[in-house]
Amino acid sequence: MSALVWIGVGALGAVGAVARVVGVARVGRRAGGALYLGTLAVNLAGCFALGVVVGLRPDDDVLRLVGTGLLGSFTTWSALTLEVQRLFGGGRRWQGAALLAGSLALGMAALAAGRAVA
Repeated sequence: MSALVWIGVGALGAVGAVARVVGVARVGRRAGGALYLGTLAVNLAGCFALGVVVGLRPDDDVLRLVGTGLLGSFTTWSALTLEVQRLFGGGRRWQGAALLAGSLALGMAALAAGRAVA
């Protein structure tokens, strides 16, 4: 892998991370302050986008740049698990379990839908 690809992954990672923060905040505000819904929306959008990218069968460098750099930092397992833990810690266990199970099921469906449209 070339140095340019390494730099590109880092740069696109920064863009994806900022886009995640903005997206989570915007959706969370519209959902009455429920940031976990923002995390869910961002992760599902990223799953769909990754499905499109994979469905287009890009070369390895493009997959690293877009899939790992941009979308890997846009979506995040750690943010999801934090939101689930917060719900559990706040006594909203069924919502935490629903968020976790729903994220996995809907994420897989979004990825498949993205691949189907590519």
